[in-house]
Amino acid sequence: MSKEFSKIHPELQKVAKTSPKFNFNQKNLWFMRFLMSLMPKAKIPMDVFIKNIFCLGEADTTKIRLRVYTKKSLTAPSPVLIWMHGGGYIVGKPEQDDGCCSQYVQELGITVISIDYRCAPEHPFPAGLDDAYAALTWVVANAHELGIDPNRIAIGGASAGGGLAAALAQLVLDRQEFKFVFQLLVYPMLDDKTVLRSDIDDSQNVTWTQKSNQFGWESYLGVPCGTQEIPEYAVPARRQDLKNLPPAWIGVGSLDVFHDEDIVYTKRLQASGVECQLEVIEGAFHGFDVFDARIRIVQEFRKSQILALSKYLRMN
Repeated sequence: MSKEFSKIHPELQKVAKTSPKFNFNQKNLWFMRFLMSLMPKAKIPMDVFIKNIFCLGEADTTKIRLRVYTKKSLTAPSPVLIWMHGGGYIVGKPEQDDGCCSQYVQELGITVISIDYRCAPEHPFPAGLDDAYAALTWVVANAHELGIDPNRIAIGGASAGGGLAAALAQLVLDRQEFKFVFQLLVYPMLDDKTVLRSDIDDSQNVTWTQKSNQFGWESYLGVPCGTQEIPEYAVPARRQDLKNLPPAWIGVGSLDVFHDEDIVYTKRLQASGVECQLEVIEGAFHGFDVFDARIRIVQEFRKSQILALSKYLRMN
């Protein structure tokens, strides 16, 4: 076993060795976005239907693309998962999650709506959150036409999308216009202050390093990480009062840069009386589940998510 990746789970060794390690920065961002656009498309199950629809953003100044996943044999009204893709707040499109979103639909019979929110640095906070809230508002208002049950709405996302989902849950709680039943947070990006830590060893990470993390957060916030005064909802971990948030599932790898901040957020939710299930995958780095869905620990990770969605969306 290579010393470089000695801590990585044996099932992920091949992925780690064949994946180029790099840091996102202002100079290479355009190229990274280009490379991501070339990624092979996921194979969509025969019984899953995908379409793109559009809604207007806040103040009708932007048009937001929503990627809708349904089962061809959909029984309406179905529960719905509002999903946000990852990408450090700086890259990404809904298509990158076609695989996992299709799996949720196929195994649970729910509808998944993935939001193509605007990314930094061109569109820093609150653009992404504004898009997410506007899309959610539109989905609730058009629940009948979409064939969904507005009383069974979950939100979720991976990485920055998980952080955005956590922020959206906080915003919805405060505005009290509607509510969720569950939040699915897949290795969420929650705390900019992680960048300030010098004790984190990210040598085993092949996808998202501390340098990339700093670039992502500062692109999104528009200020240095750790700045004392930041807007409300910009950094979910900075919120003091977590009481009355929806139940949550948080999953993260033990080698993930976000591991510690996700554990802390889980414990704070639990201490606030919020039911929160924690799933830690030993030897897993950030984004380990996107490379090969056939890997056993990836299947177990997804199964845990599906069971949690089934429980809180009252599928049984």
